[in-house]
Amino acid sequence: MEKFDYKKSADILALSASISDFTYKKHSHEEYAVGVTLRGIQQYHLDGSLQSSHRNGVMLFNREQSHDGSAYDRSGIDYVMLYIRPELFTEILGKHELRFSTPIVYDAKLARCILALNQAIQSGQEEALCHELLITLADLLSHTASDTIYRHQNIFVKKAKEMMFSSLEHVLKLDDLSAEFNMSKYQFIREFKAHAGITPYQFHLNCKVEHAKQSIEANRDIYAAVADFGFVDLTHLNRHFKRAFGITAYEYMIQLH
Repeated sequence: MEKFDYKKSADILALSASISDFTYKKHSHEEYAVGVTLRGIQQYHLDGSLQSSHRNGVMLFNREQSHDGSAYDRSGIDYVMLYIRPELFTEILGKHELRFSTPIVYDAKLARCILALNQAIQSGQEEALCHELLITLADLLSHTASDTIYRHQNIFVKKAKEMMFSSLEHVLKLDDLSAEFNMSKYQFIREFKAHAGITPYQFHLNCKVEHAKQSIEANRDIYAAVADFGFVDLTHLNRHFKRAFGITAYEYMIQLH
């Protein structure tokens, strides 16, 4: 049976999940995502290669790193994830940006810390405890991350993303985007995917879903999220939301109450 339990505290989103047949479509998150596989083998494509996280594997996703995900076989998987905004790590560590160079590590201390923070959020512990656990987690993750300064994206991808961010309430206008870079539509799509690992349409739609999620968290108004980010109706938002988060936008809103 598929299970996706989301809770949020101290500005951290925690997920406890069990899946067997469900498959995440390719997507990315504006936050860092770190998690632990508790049972089974979790597989996903990341930067063009297939990754397999076995029991106690700690999964490390950089922000805006596109991936999919599924269980290796019908026996399924149990796992937890934490989604952490970059600003929180910057506030704690004072670094420009963390950059994980290894997608999966087997580190018992790091796994225990992720599980402790997930459990604190899921069980409704005080935010003060969550903040303290996050500091410990940030320190552990900083040792896993690369010490080199990561130059995030080239100028082309950065500017293209900024243009798409500024028009999330509209449909994607490839003609305008490609003209800005003096490319044909097909050249633009190929170049963007080559650098970003995801097509412009996938990126734009993913951003719309992410910002709809943030709107639901802030306002608890699902229909405002539909209208503000250009979805045809609630069914349209629910369909794309489920592909990225395992549950519909409506179910997500109910869980956060």
